[in-house]
Amino acid sequence: TTLSVEGMFKYFRKRFASHLTESSRRRARLVSKDGRCNIEFGNVEEQSRFVFLVDIWTTILDLRWRYKMTIFISAFLGSWFLFGLLWYVVAYIHKDLPEFSPSINHTPCVENINGLTSAFLFSLETQVTIGYGFRCVTEQCATAIFLLIFQSILGVIINSFMCGAILAKISRSKKRAKTITFSSNAVISKRGGKLCLLIRVANLRKSLLIGSHIYGKLLKTTITPEGETIILDQVNIDFVVDAGNENLFFISPLTIYHVIDKTSPFFHMSVETILQQDFELVVFLDGTVEATSATCQVRTSYIPEEVLWGYRFAPIVSKTKEGKYRVDFHNFSKTVEVETPHCAFCLYNEKDAKAKAKRGYDNPGFILSEVNETSDTKM
Repeated sequence: TTLSVEGMFKYFRKRFASHLTESSRRRARLVSKDGRCNIEFGNVEEQSRFVFLVDIWTTILDLRWRYKMTIFISAFLGSWFLFGLLWYVVAYIHKDLPEFSPSINHTPCVENINGLTSAFLFSLETQVTIGYGFRCVTEQCATAIFLLIFQSILGVIINSFMCGAILAKISRSKKRAKTITFSSNAVISKRGGKLCLLIRVANLRKSLLIGSHIYGKLLKTTITPEGETIILDQVNIDFVVDAGNENLFFISPLTIYHVIDKTSPFFHMSVETILQQDFELVVFLDGTVEATSATCQVRTSYIPEEVLWGYRFAPIVSKTKEGKYRVDFHNFSKTVEVETPHCAFCLYNEKDAKAKAKRGYDNPGFILSEVNETSDTKM
């Protein structure tokens, strides 16, 4: 019993230590897996914040739905109540209200306004053009006619702006990006005799992305020869698809790959050192939505723990008996371990050695010693 308790204690202590190690090694992301940017701006001057009000259209579009709907409801209710007060003031100045006991021959500016509530209802009817016919403006005072024209024009502007903002929010291509998915891990293995970094991407809709283009950025901290430390230094990563990098036929899942050659930032990494690196690989997919012709960008990121060395992706496309092509998304991020060189440098050295052997190069470690033969035969 004592041994079992000690064994459990050692087990939990080991798990706790590994959890602490994992937590300490958890890296901050600039781009989350679903494409959101993890960045904040501090000490922004008040003059710079005023720019957001100047570009009010983009500001409204970027707001969350709860804030947008709050502004939508407040804009209409506020304008109705404000003009309701103005209509009440007009009726009060013209002494149309019942407390002034108007005569039978008195012609009010607005028929049947008896208080603030009826003034609010008339404001609502005017701005949304309901027109019940019970309350209406007469030709008695020009102030009421001017206020009617002004509220009608302003109501059309508010209605067009707010309804347009909601329609633009709904139809943004950002929602189309949700149907483009990347594999949860990137893998490094041989492809076509070269060491490559591979990522799988899939389109969950049958409608295409027109003019799709895939590229990547490697974010890391670098120190210049002058001693300057650059955080989030960006290095271009070229991705290739067998069918070409431009105008992809993106109807089925594609495997994009980056060739790790001497110009690649992954060239000096190996299976033993890749987890010790500090980088973030951000992958972008740009295209045009076929249905709306709006441009769309999808992005995701990979940190060193999500780059698996010595693996390849499991097959995902098969053909059924009925002659249809079936995509099994159960294997979308599934990987299979394969034999892979420990580093790109090892692969190129191996290729050079094989090439030299085919060309008949001498072994530089072999030393030929010459022996002088003398004839000592005596007759």
